[in-house]
Amino acid sequence: MDSLLQSFVDTKKLNCVTAFVAKGGDVIYHKAFGWKDMETQTPTTVDDYYVIFSQTKAITSAAFMTLVEKGLVAVDDPVSKYFPEIPESVVIAVNEDGTYETRPANNEMTFAHLMSHSSGLGAGLVGEILRAELEKKKSADAEVASPLPETKPVGQRTFSGNMESAYLKEEMEALTKYPLGFDPGSDWNYHISTNMLAYMIERISGKSLREYVKESILEPLDMEDTDWYYEPEMLSRFVKPYQYVDGKLEKGSTLFIEGALSDQQTYCEGALGLNGPIGDYAKFCQMLLNKGTFNGQQILKPETVALMTTVNQLPEKNSGGKGFQFGLGFELYNELKKPVPAVSNTVYAWGGMLGTEYIIDPENDLIVLFYINMFQRDALYPLFLAEAYELRPVS
Repeated sequence: MDSLLQSFVDTKKLNCVTAFVAKGGDVIYHKAFGWKDMETQTPTTVDDYYVIFSQTKAITSAAFMTLVEKGLVAVDDPVSKYFPEIPESVVIAVNEDGTYETRPANNEMTFAHLMSHSSGLGAGLVGEILRAELEKKKSADAEVASPLPETKPVGQRTFSGNMESAYLKEEMEALTKYPLGFDPGSDWNYHISTNMLAYMIERISGKSLREYVKESILEPLDMEDTDWYYEPEMLSRFVKPYQYVDGKLEKGSTLFIEGALSDQQTYCEGALGLNGPIGDYAKFCQMLLNKGTFNGQQILKPETVALMTTVNQLPEKNSGGKGFQFGLGFELYNELKKPVPAVSNTVYAWGGMLGTEYIIDPENDLIVLFYINMFQRDALYPLFLAEAYELRPVS
């Protein structure tokens, strides 16, 4: 394994990589290779912080399920019970002037729809409505063409709304003025649903998302370095982002790291925004593999973990493609869709936009994590994953 990961660095496919493998609860691999800052030739360590983007989603989903276990809400409750403003119509046509036509949704949106990205929020023709509004403001070309905003945002955030909003509540209330893109449960549309789930955590718990996630997940698991925000002096803990373009490494944008060091630390999303070292997230993965417990702390009940990680919530045909299945916060691998053959059909997994990946494999009693921070990259993760399955504990 060492030679494989070092070869990724030596051939300049990436600046650095950190890997973690545990089998039967024992750590059998935990190493880092390369440079977290190539310009200063600063070596990376296993304790460095990565921007983990969408790995935030699983933690948000787990935090919500603690509310379910407390009896404050049910997975199949309609979201409108807690947020009456949630849209209940589906757009069927968008006119040239940006106006649109709708029909009533065939069923109510539930929290299961939010966790499986099948709510219909922000989906389909809703994108055309938003583009039409941007054109009316004569700012569409600049804002849509670039995946990154030109100004530093407050916190890490989805670049589709008001970049200066101080609270997630503002974004979610603005989202409800648009209809759904499809009937809840009828298709898959990634990302924004977990932000609505996060806002529901705030409404139901009466606490901020950051406060509740820390209280229910991060602190019990001793994930002390994982957070949405840090003080400026923590900049040196972050791995700098790069991208692999035309056979060479180039600097990537540090905008997301800067967002985590904002002076104003109130805006937190449930779909992205967490950062931290690989070892912290491994604790979360091991807790799930242990059916909800870690180091004597019960975070979730075994039946809750099973519901989240074994039951596909999507229709057979969906926008995720052939064989794509999703539970409550995780992709569910199966015979039709898996990254390498060694992965069992019991695996649930996900990752982040900059190349962080994790899998949890109950059949093999295994967790595997692979962390890089690169916007553009070669497909190196499957090569690593195949070797990870060959690792054995040192006797």
